[in-house]
Amino acid sequence: MKRIIYISIVSFFFIQCISVKQKVKATASNSDTQTTAQTSPKLVVGIIVDQMRYDYLTRFENKYSEGGFKRMIREGYNCKNNHYNYIPTYTGPGHASVYTGTTPKNHGIISNDWYDKFAKNSVYCAFDESYTSVGVTDKYEGKMSPHRMQTTTVTDQLRLATQERGKTIGIAIKDRGAILPAGHAATGAYWFYGKDKGNWITSTYYRNELPTWVKEFNVSDAAEKYLTTWNTLYDINTYTESGSDINEFEGTFKGKANANFPYDLDGLKDKNGGFDILKATAYGNSLTTDFAIAAIKGEQLGKDNTPDMLALSYSSTDYVGHRFGVNSKEIEDTYIRLDKDIERLFAKLDAEVGKGNYTIFLTADHAAVHVPTYLQSMKIPGGYFEHSVLREHLIGFLKKKYGSDKLIENTSNGQIFLDYDEVKRLNLSPTAIENALQSELLAYDQISKVYTRSTLTAGEFNTGIAAAIQKGFNQKRSGDVCYVLEPSTISYGRTGSTHGSGFNYDTHVPLVFYGNGIQQGETMRRTKITDVAPTISAILGISFPNGATGDPIQEVLED
Repeated sequence: MKRIIYISIVSFFFIQCISVKQKVKATASNSDTQTTAQTSPKLVVGIIVDQMRYDYLTRFENKYSEGGFKRMIREGYNCKNNHYNYIPTYTGPGHASVYTGTTPKNHGIISNDWYDKFAKNSVYCAFDESYTSVGVTDKYEGKMSPHRMQTTTVTDQLRLATQERGKTIGIAIKDRGAILPAGHAATGAYWFYGKDKGNWITSTYYRNELPTWVKEFNVSDAAEKYLTTWNTLYDINTYTESGSDINEFEGTFKGKANANFPYDLDGLKDKNGGFDILKATAYGNSLTTDFAIAAIKGEQLGKDNTPDMLALSYSSTDYVGHRFGVNSKEIEDTYIRLDKDIERLFAKLDAEVGKGNYTIFLTADHAAVHVPTYLQSMKIPGGYFEHSVLREHLIGFLKKKYGSDKLIENTSNGQIFLDYDEVKRLNLSPTAIENALQSELLAYDQISKVYTRSTLTAGEFNTGIAAAIQKGFNQKRSGDVCYVLEPSTISYGRTGSTHGSGFNYDTHVPLVFYGNGIQQGETMRRTKITDVAPTISAILGISFPNGATGDPIQEVLED
């Protein structure tokens, strides 16, 4: 009897201990939840620098201020081995991938422009005939929306999570740089129209009239002050991190004989699209920063406890890189000045939102290759490729083999689209044609790798160029044969830089996190661009974008 009583007493106390422990755990859990809610950032600012190579952070480091890039790296978390994991590395797919957390295979933005095999024409990633321009009358530039992007973005998920109370604003000189990051459910997206007065515009997809703060910014003639002389910020002789100012590897503006400083922008504007000339100068980034600061104030971003998100893209770095090349004085000066603009943006965020109340990430939509003629001058392999010549060769090859010159419907973005009506008419096997093209392409000069639709849909590649091609391959939108050029071989003019490949010079981009919820540190572990959106989602405590395939970068996050 005593033994039974003793066991009962012990059991009672054991149960009570468990009960108390569960209550303590529940209380702690609730406390953690409350703390997370209270310490969540009031504003997330995503910065994409168009065509920024990772080595721009290190190459120009001694010219940067303490309050721009260096501040982010010193106080934030630097992912030093961050890469794009798909092909092609272009602006549209890049911006979509950063914010959706997945690749073109899933989000559907397979290029800036691509061939629509159902509509039988080329389409632009953001064009939408259903909408009209706002801020400029009856212009193509405003007929835009994100409707071709098939998955949600982290900005969309914030809108869903907050019952639309959290604002999401996209800003870029390029329309696609503003539209795709802002997402489907955006509060607004604004881009630059330089043919008249240099105004910021939008689409009826978002609203039927520009908000007051945008109208006020436009009538202030903010762009006018940048139609000045572009010279180097510091003595050009100190720009030892770039090549000579006059060389044969750089393009220039119409009306100027050489690509050398200084540039009289007011004098050159009439031959270079009016205010559009600012796009290809460092001042385009400064104007973008001015507008972003106006948006922070005009939209009252970060002013309450519901998180907002500003998706900011600096497009001028891409225009400068394409025109002058990655080794130019112009690109060096552009990044030195961008650093000053970022410092200015940080100062405004500190004042308007409060240091510790916002989170920033900075990355790029792709990087860029050295000008191949420059590489050749250094005895490094590089070259140029004519896709139109290849197309004619392949048409001739198929005509000889199958008796028809209509089997290829389109060639674009390193892809070949078969004409399935012609294939059916001749009672041919699409797979047999794919294999024949693969063999012919592999024998063609300057082509290093070829993959067919049959191969890409039959299994999964885990590493290398094959995996990158597959992650960029959308079953519904992509072609039937994909080919890869040799390293540093491009289809472009003889001056200036470009991008698009799966090689390190195009895939290796910065990724730096800073502010609320971010650890201080760095890693050389390889991270993927698709990890950005899940990481920001984790900081905000919201669902990942619905097609996300990346993972939160755990070492970035504060305990």
